[in-house]
Amino acid sequence: MRLSTRGRYAVMAMVEMAVRQRGGDLPCQQERPVSLADIASAQQLSLAYLEQLFGRLRRAGLVGSARGPGGGYRLARSPELIAVAEIVDAVDEPIRATRCEEGSPGCLGAGGKCVTHDLWSELGEQIRLFLAHVTLADIVGGRVLGRAARPLPEVSQAAE
Repeated sequence: MRLSTRGRYAVMAMVEMAVRQRGGDLPCQQERPVSLADIASAQQLSLAYLEQLFGRLRRAGLVGSARGPGGGYRLARSPELIAVAEIVDAVDEPIRATRCEEGSPGCLGAGGKCVTHDLWSELGEQIRLFLAHVTLADIVGGRVLGRAARPLPEVSQAAE
């Protein structure tokens, strides 16, 4: 899988916010806002790039903003309710294993798609499903390793 900088930076920034929010007894809307400068410094990310990403994250309803002195951003929902796939989708980052798309120069075959198209399509879907089931809380809590599941064994027709 190739996830571009946009998706990786957005996830890193949201995890940083979840880390800073963890341990607080206040609901998300009452947490102290985190400045993008603080996130950029902690994660060694470009502030200008984060500003672009956070506009998209705000429009997607994943973060809320607070203006003025002491302003910044807060998670709009609890870290347990924000899946990594939502973050990636919010910054318009397609999750694709390759550039293989029907009709594209990288996916030409006799029937309009290459022979391996379905393989790459399924791989991309597996990645999307995995990210849809990992939340910010899972990352912050160290509950990501070991979550990838092996495919179920095929049931042979002889067993039926």
